[in-house]
Order: sequence, then structure tokens, then C-alpha cells
Amino acid sequence: MPRPRRTQISIEDTPWYHAVSRCVRKAWLTGVDPNTGQSYEHRREWVESQLLKLGDIFAIDIAAYTVMSNHLHLVLRIDIELANNWTDREVVEQWHQLFKGTDLTQRFAKGELVEEVNLTPLRHSIAQYRSRLSDISC
Repeated sequence: MPRPRRTQISIEDTPWYHAVSRCVRKAWLTGVDPNTGQSYEHRREWVESQLLKLGDIFAIDIAAYTVMSNHLHLVLRIDIELANNWTDREVVEQWHQLFKGTDLTQRFAKGELVEEVNLTPLRHSIAQYRSRLSDISC
């Protein structure tokens, strides 16, 4: 019986993981669908570029990958030390490369002063972003 990914990850045991993502309902990711003859090969370069882009944003190294016709394999290394060494501003900047964030994190990223009443919510957001940027189970 499959288990949720979050129950299979243990940084204390190893930072290395093999992940597989499959298409469903006989869908094709790349290559030529033998049933319809339609080519999806144009997606391969896009998938690879997205993987490499995400590898630059997250504190997760992509050690190896392969994009197959209906699935892909990744060998990942979680770099928890990198994530922990990022400054708060770097965490927010990394997060904002993919997500809008909050008005508060947007102002913080611009270098605007944060009122004392907003420091706790800001720190909470930064801690959450830092955790998610080094977590493959999310």
C-alpha cells in the first residue's frame, strides 16, 4: 500500500531521494502517443528547463533526472544546510520567484521598514517559506 511522501522522508537518515512522477489515464508527457500518433516531444525541453529552474530556487539539488514518455525520475538531495544559511531576505526572494507571497513579505523584500506589530507574522511566513523550500514532501 502506498504511503504519503511526507511519511517516507527522513533527513536524519539520508538527504538523498529517488522520486517518480507519472502521467495518468494513458496520457503522454513526451514522445509519440502510439494510439493517436500525436507527438508530445516538444514538451521535453520545457519539462527539463522547469526542473532546472526549480532546482535553482529550492534548497534541493537535482543530482540526476530523466524525462520518459509518460513519467519522469529524479534523484534529489535535500540541502537543509543551504536553506538554514539563507538570510531572511534570501528566503523571501527565493519564495517570490515562484509565488507572490503576502503584502508583508512583498514590502520586506523591497526593503521597507516593517512595523513591530508585523514582525511576528513576518517571521512566521519566513519560517514557513524556509521549511517549504527544503521539503520534497509538500
